[in-house]
Amino acid sequence: MSRPSVSSALPSGPLYPGDFADPFVMQAGGTYYAYGTGLHGEVGGRAFEVLSSPDLLNWTSHGGVLEPLGPERLDYWAPEVALQNQTFYLYYSAGHGDQGHHLRVAAATHPLGPFKDLGLNLTPSEPFAIDPHPFQAPDGTWWLYYARDDLDGERPGTVLAVAPLHDMTRLGEARTILRASGDWQRYQQDRPMYGGVHDWHTLEGPFVLWRNGQFHLLYSGGAWINETYGVGHAVADHPLGPWTEPVEGANVLRTAGTLIGPGHASVTALNGQDILVFHAWDAQHTRRQLHAAPLRWEDGRPSVSVP
Repeated sequence: MSRPSVSSALPSGPLYPGDFADPFVMQAGGTYYAYGTGLHGEVGGRAFEVLSSPDLLNWTSHGGVLEPLGPERLDYWAPEVALQNQTFYLYYSAGHGDQGHHLRVAAATHPLGPFKDLGLNLTPSEPFAIDPHPFQAPDGTWWLYYARDDLDGERPGTVLAVAPLHDMTRLGEARTILRASGDWQRYQQDRPMYGGVHDWHTLEGPFVLWRNGQFHLLYSGGAWINETYGVGHAVADHPLGPWTEPVEGANVLRTAGTLIGPGHASVTALNGQDILVFHAWDAQHTRRQLHAAPLRWEDGRPSVSVP
C-alpha cells in the first residue's frame, strides 16, 4: 500500500481547537513539539503551552513550560526552542502589551521542560524587541533573528534584525536586515508611538531556512489583527544579508478561503517534505489557531497552496 501524500495527510482546518498563536514546531526524538504564545491556565499558571504529536495530526497538551518571571502580570510572546549540547534553549519576549518587550532565554533538559529563565535580558538597549528566532547556519554559527522598533526610513515601524549568538545566552551587535517596502505591511495609520504619530508598518515573526545554497527568510507583515496579515520572503547569501525580496508582497501565504490573517510561521518536515506551520483566525475572530500546510518550492521561491 502506498503512503498517503503529505497534502492529503494534513487537514485543511486547524490542527488543534484551542487558541495557539505564534506557533513554533520542532522535532526531537521522533516527536513533534509545538509551542505557543501566552500564559496557560489561570493567573499563576506557566507560560507557553506545549503540545506533542507523533505525526503532526494528533496533538496532546502538556500545559505551560515556563514559570512566570514573577508576580507581575506580563505578556509572554512567541517562544522558539533550539537544541545545543543536549540543552534546550527557549527564546521569548516578555513585556506589557505593545510596550517594553525584551528578549529572554530559558533552559531545560527536555522539550517539555520545565524551562528555567536564566535571568538575562538579551536586548537591554532595545525599546521593543519580540519574536526571537535562533538559527544555526551550515558553518555551525548561531544567529538570533528578531523584530524591533525603528523610526528611521520612509516607513517607520517594526523591522527585522539579526545578531550573532556568541553562545546560546550572549548576543553580539544587532543589525537591521529588512524594513517595510510596501503598503501591505502597514499596521496602522496615524499610530501614536514614541511621542509622535506615525504611519506604522510591521515586519515580524522571522524564520530562516538554508535551501539550495541560499538563506531564505520567511516573515510576517501587516496587522496581525485583520486580513492584511501574511507571509513574505527574502533571500541572501549570508545570515547578515544583504537580504532582497525576489517578489514583493505576502507571496508565501495570505488570507484565502477559510484562512483569515495567517502568519507567524515556522517550518518543520513530514515525510521529507517542508511543512509550514502557522496560525490563522477562526471564523468568529476570537482565537488564532494552529495550522499546517506543505511548503512548495518553485524557481527558488516558497509558497503555500491554500485549499
